[in-house]
Amino acid sequence: MPLPSDSRTSVMAQSTSLTEIVPYLPDAVVLLALTWLFWSAWNFLKPRNYHSLRSVAIVVLGDIGRSPRMMYHAQSFAENGFVTDIIGYGGSNPTPALERLPKVEIWCLPELPKFLGTLFPFIIFAPIKIVHQIVSILFILLVQISKPPEFILVQNPPTIPTLALVWLVGRIRGSKVIIDWHNLGYSILALKLGNKHPFVRMATWFEAKFGKTAYAHLFVTNAMRDALVERWDLQGRKIVLHDRPPNHFHPSSAQEIHELFLRLKPSLTPQTSLHGFLPESSAPYSTPFTHTTTEKAHAVPSAASRRNSLEYRAHITSPEALPVSSSVPIYAKVRMPSLRPDRPALLVSSTSWTPDEDFGILLAAMELYEARARELANLTGVTMEQKDEFEKLPKLLVIITGKGPLREKYMSEVSKLQEGWDWVRCVSLWLEAEDYPTLLGSADLGVSLHSSSSALDLPMKVVDMFGCGLPVCALDFACLSELVKDGVNGRVFRTSSQLAQQLEFLFSNFPNSQHLEELRASLGRSSQSPTSPPRQSVEPGDAEWHWESWQENWAHNIRPLILSDLDR
Repeated sequence: MPLPSDSRTSVMAQSTSLTEIVPYLPDAVVLLALTWLFWSAWNFLKPRNYHSLRSVAIVVLGDIGRSPRMMYHAQSFAENGFVTDIIGYGGSNPTPALERLPKVEIWCLPELPKFLGTLFPFIIFAPIKIVHQIVSILFILLVQISKPPEFILVQNPPTIPTLALVWLVGRIRGSKVIIDWHNLGYSILALKLGNKHPFVRMATWFEAKFGKTAYAHLFVTNAMRDALVERWDLQGRKIVLHDRPPNHFHPSSAQEIHELFLRLKPSLTPQTSLHGFLPESSAPYSTPFTHTTTEKAHAVPSAASRRNSLEYRAHITSPEALPVSSSVPIYAKVRMPSLRPDRPALLVSSTSWTPDEDFGILLAAMELYEARARELANLTGVTMEQKDEFEKLPKLLVIITGKGPLREKYMSEVSKLQEGWDWVRCVSLWLEAEDYPTLLGSADLGVSLHSSSSALDLPMKVVDMFGCGLPVCALDFACLSELVKDGVNGRVFRTSSQLAQQLEFLFSNFPNSQHLEELRASLGRSSQSPTSPPRQSVEPGDAEWHWESWQENWAHNIRPLILSDLDR
């Protein structure tokens, strides 16, 4: 049955309108999709005032395992109940304590292939590296860490691009940014390019612009705080947090020294320069620095006596030690290790092998020490009574720890020089994190060659040495007096000849050097237990020299800052 004319007209009108709409449907779908994407992006990126309480993201932009201060920060945050994310490069292992904490997660940044650094000049490679870092850091801070952290703690330097990125993420996610000023990034760049280079000027502007405003600023020295507040008018809380070692840094016992050098034997034995230099030793009973004494007995000790004895016992299996006719095994009661009187003096220095640490100073000082020790050993034309007036110098073993670009250059120079040396040897070792404080606690003297590109920071290596009760000879610069008190807890030098004179002065009549023991006593080595770092003012009225552990220092200065809601 045919439709009425008015119905046919209505259907035709509807068909016409649909035909007209269809061409616009793709545009409408695209518009809706863009609207949804825009809304989603805005909802994710918009500035907000809420965040995940008790959480922190720590941005290192360096090898996490070689950034002790930031690892200590992470450990302290986690121990105070914070969910702690660490963003940085892999490579070295972090401290065991950090790996054991349940609330810590480490995000390793991907690295560009190393060949690109040699393929392109610095002026081209640097922007490529920065873009790669920007993408990697933003992806972790905005996407992989799903809940906005309450705080973002960033290490400076490196400055570019981290300061701008954490500033941006802080605005987007509502996180409070804390800048930990270790040094000035532009001053390090100036070492390579010069103060007037355009890149250095740009880096200075960048650091001042994005470093000016933060929830809080942490400084390693009073001098740095005062200088940056005056130069850049920093906004936010300003707190000086001097570097301090953690509680497990302590002077090493003879037992710990013995076990350390048993572990280091595979690293030291292949060093041809040490053949014939160190005292003879026989593992596990002796090392070049420690030995044990034994009492032989033709009786097998009971299990109970072995468990209860403070001395450990070793079964002698050498055929020469057994009587031919005896079937009874001989046991030796091995006493606890003690330091050998014929051991060499042990000097330790930790370096990054970079231009701001002139290893040539130590190299020249070792040459001068070698000449002086040889002179004293070969005195002629004097009577025995006169010869006794000259205090002997010991053999000197110098262990250098650390990695860096100038390592091969300087160690090749050392190898050539010490071929003709009798009294000095220098080796370079890379230690596991848990062995580093044990080595410092085993040494007799530390040396710091840190000169500071900005003259506003302090060497962390000296802090570590003090934590292990180790006196230090340190290269002088502007604010070193905030840490090293010349003649009290160490000595300060400016030239290689001054350092050589200090080595002779401190090592005279070793191992019974009175001058060395006086410095050691000021650090509380003789009166402190391994778990109790020295805490004292060593000069009357000197408020700056108040020694405490990292945990105590952090609790006094940072805990009130991040847990202010609990302290109200």
